[in-house]
Amino acid sequence: MAKKVKAVVNIQLPAAKATPGPPVGSSLGPHGINIAGFVKEFNDRTAKMVGFTIPCVITIFEDRSFTFILKQPPAADLILKEAGLEKGSAKARTKVGKITVDQLKKIAEQKMPDLNAGSLEAAMSMIAGSCRSMGITVEGYNGKK
Repeated sequence: MAKKVKAVVNIQLPAAKATPGPPVGSSLGPHGINIAGFVKEFNDRTAKMVGFTIPCVITIFEDRSFTFILKQPPAADLILKEAGLEKGSAKARTKVGKITVDQLKKIAEQKMPDLNAGSLEAAMSMIAGSCRSMGITVEGYNGKK
């Protein structure tokens, strides 16, 4: 028999650096789950992703047990890492960096499970749009590669 779902919580945490304090404690505490258990499991599962913020979807059941799914890091984080930048431009017109079409494709392939894109080309187009809004140029990309 399937367990009855009590709540679904979405949270973004730094990989391998979650602590029982806020935002974890304040988000999960009211649901009565074992916060220390969640933090340990999250940190263990994200140990290889250090340096990224990891979105996580936590399903909490009536018996206070839980499961969680890790998503890919946000596209902006992946783009900044590929471009070697700390942050994007405050204004999209101000160009602050460049990435290649190969880097764009690599990011799109990594994000594909989390995107609602029907093809790799559509995913690349979405990521290219994020690049534009961050002031990052994609060299040699015209939207049809």
